[in-house]
Amino acid sequence: MPTRQIEVTTWYLEQLSSDELRPARAPEVQFDIVRAEIPSPELSRYLYTAVGGDWYWTDRLGWSHDQWRNWLSRPGVETWVAYVRGTPAGYVELDPQPDGHVEITCFGLVRPFIGQGIGGRLLTVGTSRAWDLADRWDDRKPTERVWLNTCSNDGPSALRNYQARGFRVYDVTVATGTFGHNPPGPWPGAR
Repeated sequence: MPTRQIEVTTWYLEQLSSDELRPARAPEVQFDIVRAEIPSPELSRYLYTAVGGDWYWTDRLGWSHDQWRNWLSRPGVETWVAYVRGTPAGYVELDPQPDGHVEITCFGLVRPFIGQGIGGRLLTVGTSRAWDLADRWDDRKPTERVWLNTCSNDGPSALRNYQARGFRVYDVTVATGTFGHNPPGPWPGAR
């Protein structure tokens, strides 16, 4: 596959108080958001490729089952999944860090569910769960900061959604990356 150099802008965003969260209104589509309480490398890898395959999410594609399990089994790591009529529609993954910081490491929707208002509501719930993470985990310091990053390779509505939920940009970087002509898609390795 031919590769090309692409200039990628990365925005780093944060909230420093739960009062900064601006909830999205509930969409007309009925859906549930459920925490996947049992660490499941299979589920998380599926969500990672199904959501991120169109946006060059490749960092974890080479992870082994053990690497996925070790990542997901760390105390405080949480995966919240949106389901529409029993079908996974998207997810948000939370990674607790020292000093009361929580990173939203993954967030997004499976392509057929984009544009229905689910993303704003899922981000609202995921951010709320980041703010109250210490309520569910012993030995966790209360959350003082929720942060994430997004880049120009992510979905076109990602940055707007984060800012609409009250996240503020605190840093921007621009770098050149080498990418295949197309993102790997939700079926990496399939012919």
